[in-house]
Amino acid sequence: MNTADDRQALRSRLRERRSALSPRERIAAADALAQQLHQLPDFLTDVRIAGYWAVDGELSLHALLPGLRERGQQYHLPVVHADRRLRFAPWSAGTAVAPNRYGIPEPQVDAQALLPPHRLDLVLVPLLGFDRRGGRLGYGGGWYDRSFAWLRERTEPADTLLVGVAHSVQELPAIAPAPWDVPLDYVATERELIACWPEETP
Repeated sequence: MNTADDRQALRSRLRERRSALSPRERIAAADALAQQLHQLPDFLTDVRIAGYWAVDGELSLHALLPGLRERGQQYHLPVVHADRRLRFAPWSAGTAVAPNRYGIPEPQVDAQALLPPHRLDLVLVPLLGFDRRGGRLGYGGGWYDRSFAWLRERTEPADTLLVGVAHSVQELPAIAPAPWDVPLDYVATERELIACWPEETP
C-alpha cells in the first residue's frame, strides 16, 4: 500500500466494511466506546478535548458528551480554515452549526473562540483504517496531518494526545507510512483501547 491508487482502493474497501455494520451494531459500538476511553486517565482529566461530528458511518461520540459535561471538560469540534489546517471550536448542545464545504457541520462561533491544534490536550481523530503501531489511514485530504505536523517526529507521547477512534472492523495488519503521516498515540474501538507506543523496558 505505497501508492495513491493503493490507498484509494483500500479506502473504498474500508468504507464498504464500515457500511456493512447494522444500526444495532453502530449503537452498541458508540456505547462501548465510552467504556474503553475511560481506561485512559488523560481522557478523564484533560480540560480541552476535541472530537468530530460523525458522518458516513464513523463511530459516533454522542455517548461521551454527558461525562465530559459532568467533569467540566471543554469539548471542541474541527473547523476547516483557509490555510488548509484545522481550528477547533467549542461546542455544546444548542450551539449553532452549519455545513462546511464537505457537508460536515461546524460550530458557528466568533473567530476569537477558535483554538489552534497545539492548544488542545486530547484529540479524538476519525479514520478509515488503523494498525496497532499508530498508523492511520484517513480520507486523503491531509487535514489532520497538516494540522498536527509538529507531532510527526516525536519519540514519546506529547502534551497533545492523538487518539484514533474506529470500529474494530477497521483494523489493518499494517499501514505503510507516508512521509507526511502523523502517528496516533492510542486507538479506541468498541472492544479495546490500544496503546500505540511500545512499553518502556527497564
